[in-house]
Amino acid sequence: MTGAMHNRMVQNVTANMQTRMTEWPTSTLGRLPIVRADIATTAEAFVRESLDKRGKAGRPFYSTSANGQVLAMCGSEPEFLDLMLAADQIHADGMPMVTYSKLFSANPLPERVATTDLVQAVAREAEAKGATFYLLGAKEEVNRKAVEMLKADYPDLVFAGRRNGYFTRDEEDAVVDEINRAAPDILWVGLGIPLEQQFVARNIERLTNVGVIKTSGGLFDFLSGKNTRAPGWMQAAGLEWVYRAWLEPRRLAMRYITTNPQAISALFRHSA
Repeated sequence: MTGAMHNRMVQNVTANMQTRMTEWPTSTLGRLPIVRADIATTAEAFVRESLDKRGKAGRPFYSTSANGQVLAMCGSEPEFLDLMLAADQIHADGMPMVTYSKLFSANPLPERVATTDLVQAVAREAEAKGATFYLLGAKEEVNRKAVEMLKADYPDLVFAGRRNGYFTRDEEDAVVDEINRAAPDILWVGLGIPLEQQFVARNIERLTNVGVIKTSGGLFDFLSGKNTRAPGWMQAAGLEWVYRAWLEPRRLAMRYITTNPQAISALFRHSA
């Protein structure tokens, strides 16, 4: 991505979001305005917002999440920081952020809003209110299985569509057109960091038949059963990253070794 292209993307997205960010109370953690909202409140708001937008062509509401990797990248990659700041809301998908806020922030976060937990709450609310899902991302088998597992848990949840995340930039226009034809109330984008934020920045103004966009990282791997969650006590202690590194040492161990110190530094140096 060229610098000029990136600047245009961020300017276009940010210009439409200045008022929306103020609608959610935030605490600054590691350079980012992290929303102070719990899972239940967020799920209700997602569904309400998406249904309010149904049938009204326009820009979707855009929610993303931050963890240690994100905080580290925001400190070393200014373009990625801009992409994160272009979201309507940013949730804390990392327990150390919540713990830091409770110890040192005047306005602590109520709880961790892990996407793997949030999707369950949103699915329950969507099933009850009639909001529809679209899952974009992961390998074909993982994406298909994720939808099947959600359908098994929430039989009345309606899926407007799904698509794996293996497409080229030349195919992206067709993917956006496909999503718009499906007109989902809530679009879950699981392309991984930073590809999913870049995808949203390029296309948010064109996804006019979508109510809410939520970036999802590796969510579909967990929904499909490909990956498992850490035990509850490890999640509560902020040690889920240890469990994940144990499961995928080649992919994650070195990443955590390098990003965790940077994330901790960002929390202490760039929080309010």
